[in-house]
Amino acid sequence: MKHYIYICSFVILLAASSCDKLLDKEPTSQVSPEKYLNDASQLGYYANGLYTNILPSHSGYSLTFVKDQYTDNQAYITPNPIYIKDSWTVPANDSWNFKNIYDCNYFLERVLPRYEKGEVSGSTTEICQYIGEVLFLRAYEYFDLYQNYGDLPIVTNTLPDDQTVLTEASKRFPRNEVARFILSDLDKALEMMPEQFESRHTRINRNCVLLLKSRVALYEGTFLKYFKGTPFVPQGEGWPGAQKEYSASYQYPLGGIDEEINWFLDQAITSSALLADNIILTANTGTVQQSTGDQANPYMDMFSDTDLSKYPEVLLWRQYDRGLGFSNACGEWGNRGNLGAGLTRGMVDCFLMANGLPIYAPGSGYAGDDYISDVKIGRDGRLVVFLKEPGQTNSIDEYEGASQGVPVEPYPNLFGSDFSRVYSTGYSIRKGNPLNQIHLVGIAGSYVGSITFRGVEALLNYIESYYERHGSLDAKALSYWAAIRERAKVDTDVNKTIDAADMTIEAQNDWGAYSAGNLIDPTLYNIRRERRCELMAEGFRNMDLQRWRSMDQLISEPYHIEGFKIWGPMKGWYGSQLKHGTSDANVSSPSRSQYLRPYEKTESSEAYNGLTFSMAHYLSPIGVQEMILTSPDDSPANSVIYQNPYWPIEAGESSIR
Repeated sequence: MKHYIYICSFVILLAASSCDKLLDKEPTSQVSPEKYLNDASQLGYYANGLYTNILPSHSGYSLTFVKDQYTDNQAYITPNPIYIKDSWTVPANDSWNFKNIYDCNYFLERVLPRYEKGEVSGSTTEICQYIGEVLFLRAYEYFDLYQNYGDLPIVTNTLPDDQTVLTEASKRFPRNEVARFILSDLDKALEMMPEQFESRHTRINRNCVLLLKSRVALYEGTFLKYFKGTPFVPQGEGWPGAQKEYSASYQYPLGGIDEEINWFLDQAITSSALLADNIILTANTGTVQQSTGDQANPYMDMFSDTDLSKYPEVLLWRQYDRGLGFSNACGEWGNRGNLGAGLTRGMVDCFLMANGLPIYAPGSGYAGDDYISDVKIGRDGRLVVFLKEPGQTNSIDEYEGASQGVPVEPYPNLFGSDFSRVYSTGYSIRKGNPLNQIHLVGIAGSYVGSITFRGVEALLNYIESYYERHGSLDAKALSYWAAIRERAKVDTDVNKTIDAADMTIEAQNDWGAYSAGNLIDPTLYNIRRERRCELMAEGFRNMDLQRWRSMDQLISEPYHIEGFKIWGPMKGWYGSQLKHGTSDANVSSPSRSQYLRPYEKTESSEAYNGLTFSMAHYLSPIGVQEMILTSPDDSPANSVIYQNPYWPIEAGESSIR
């Protein structure tokens, strides 16, 4: 019985939703392995299925532009258990899942030998492209897993139905070795992929490979730097891998952790520069189109167009077609309250003035935040175009049957049971919202494209990796930074901003002002600020906060998520509707703050006293069953799989620290 469960649920076997023995089941049941994956068209068809399973896109309630909602950037209507003491516990099972890795390995172990023997028919260019795509997709999936779990098994082939083999394959490699493996897959993908394959950027291409390589290398380089000496990295005090015989004597490939950090940062610098030098940033007019007669804003449209192939900055995107049954909910949710994911006060305040000064700096010209329209006056062009304000037109092209839209932006709806229409913070994002009412027909009737990779990230990765490596910025980094700020309609003199930065003020509403519980220097902070503002709501924030080790301070000092200034003139929008200080309160009390605190409406709220954090939460816990199934005596303590730092090995238990 134990062996059967093992086959169905264990990591390496990559359990599907049923208990089919995946090792005995081919991906296409109608075709034998000997007849499948023998020509270029079959390779392409197989790769297409992996795209959907692995790469992010618009789907159901998971829209691209609400993916920062459990950070200091965006707040959902309810808090994430990660930030509620004792709410996140060790799962009994169903922790890590290697199914997508299995699917990639199945392809590669069958196709690569056939390709080398010349046994795959069709265009060599296509064959190499699809092999490169699957190598990339395996790398992407591994990167996703290792962000959650750190040390991982490295599995490059499908495995026999043999518990001894599976147990051996379950041994975890140190996180830096996993990152090196990911980079090696990406290097192989670069070798396979042609310079040009298709011009519309709907398939993975060499630029995507370079971008992901820079992302992974920057991630690991900074993670090692800020977690140096902790149990989260090899040779750190208490690293759990040291308790296992197979990894107890681990040594870094280059001798020590500092050399490893520099190696990864150098990789990030090189790969990001190769791409960034050729990126064309999409122009920003700095205005929101309000009628068909107004000038369109390409920068806004890039996030909500149906055809993203006309934007060179977009390196990879997913196309939708309502007529073919492929659509999304971007239109309707964006016109409403963005599924209850509101921008925080911290996010809004982070944006600079157009003159390059922080809002609190003398002479900044900041108009205050009594009204939503006020906070946009004289500000960074990205805030101007992407923050909704009451009275703005939400859709400019009328379309018969557009029943799901909100033509004119209302006062933020703070109440109601329909979470899709509730503004959790009062601040709502316009990024990704289509202006054409054709996307507001029926439920999930939108077909705007979804950006997978955007070239500006390469510029940001270069700036950060160079500074982290050298402690200064070269001419290339400064030119990239100037280009980003010019597009944002912000003064390009970065030194002006750096000199005006007060880190004690910035730290009040920006977790990224910290690393390991300490304030960082103003230059590094403003590099992080630029990244925060440019990539707002695109799903980078949690990844960045994790690698920067930017939540330590929450362990001792709870953080209070805030939205707009409800207890100012804007309270007049709601009249007698506002209730506070009672068990049925619908807003937080003015005695707590002038600003709306979405998680502090009643004393029974889980996060009434603020969000907290535990060191363990930088990584996810491993499910107990995974450890039992790889233990010689069913004891989790004797498993080849070790638990992540500060997590216990008992199901249902919260973190130790």
